[in-house]
Amino acid sequence: MLTLVIVVILAALVFEFINGFHDTANSIATVVATKVLTPGQAIVLAATTNLIGAFMGTAVAKTISSGLIDSNVVNVTSQVIICALLGAIVWNLITWWRGLPSSSSHALIGGLCGAAMAASQNNWASLIWSKAGDEGWTSNKGLLWKVVVPMVTSPLAGFLLGVAIITLLYLVIASLSKAGGPLARMVRPRWINAFFSKAQLVSAGYMGFAHGRQDAQKTMGIIALAIFAAQSSGALNDLPGWLSFMHPDGGKDDIDTWIIVACALVMAAGTASGGWKIIKTLGHKMVKLDPIDGFAAETASATILVSAAAFGMPVSTTHSISTAIMGVGYAKNPKALKLGVIERIVWAWILTIPAAGGIAWLLWRGLNALGWA
Repeated sequence: MLTLVIVVILAALVFEFINGFHDTANSIATVVATKVLTPGQAIVLAATTNLIGAFMGTAVAKTISSGLIDSNVVNVTSQVIICALLGAIVWNLITWWRGLPSSSSHALIGGLCGAAMAASQNNWASLIWSKAGDEGWTSNKGLLWKVVVPMVTSPLAGFLLGVAIITLLYLVIASLSKAGGPLARMVRPRWINAFFSKAQLVSAGYMGFAHGRQDAQKTMGIIALAIFAAQSSGALNDLPGWLSFMHPDGGKDDIDTWIIVACALVMAAGTASGGWKIIKTLGHKMVKLDPIDGFAAETASATILVSAAAFGMPVSTTHSISTAIMGVGYAKNPKALKLGVIERIVWAWILTIPAAGGIAWLLWRGLNALGWA
């Protein structure tokens, strides 16, 4: 059993590494597309800020570890978690290969749902939609409030906030231009590009920080879930000395420090490895970006991610930055958006949870048929 727990932890860290290079584009696509930084410089910035963000809070990790699956209905074994992780990993690799910016967050959630459904013999009660019986529909737990509502509202918020920020910036520029004199000279295109090339360094760092705060925590939650399940089953009662760090509460009440450190470092390493196919899609194919556009999109997206993290909501980094870029492009010129590319991205969003969930469901059923689950 201990060996299986270690395998789960290693699989979770593999997912975290893949999440890092899969979602690198979320942090740096715009700053590369606007030519403010070279790809190499942007990756260093993203990896550093990802690492910092990963240490800032654990609310999202607690949602993943204890807020999605009802342990009274389904026995959350190591096999369930491995199937969930493999479902997410396989879907992430498929979408990375196709250059589609799909959500690693939703792939992980889909994998968890699919594996839990299979282990509970397709009992929907294994997923805590809201615990309506005891706490009412406002309990803020489970898929409904922690996943479904943010999944719908965060892309819309990204689009609207992207529109609002770029519109506000253009209104300020227009008013300064009308003022004449020195103020008008300050808002010439050359000076605007120069200013926002510097400002985008801040917004790209903010985006990297937000990405780390959201996405690193999701794997922390998975590892905490595995440790807590193993402790509940007694698998960690007689740990060897070199594994004694695994014995704290494992995430029932808090996320252990070693889990936070491991996930933060692995995500930073994954981010540093890059993900050029998705960078090309986000940064170049949807709409042409100038530094002011990149600043607006990154600021809008990062604000949504940080706000959601404060409430423990595992919001998709990919969704928020993609729709923020769409919002900025729409505000500039609705006809400039490349609808064919956007359509492919939207389909990837729609398919992510059921696809990752379906893969995890099939994997668990296969293990069960072999007598391994």
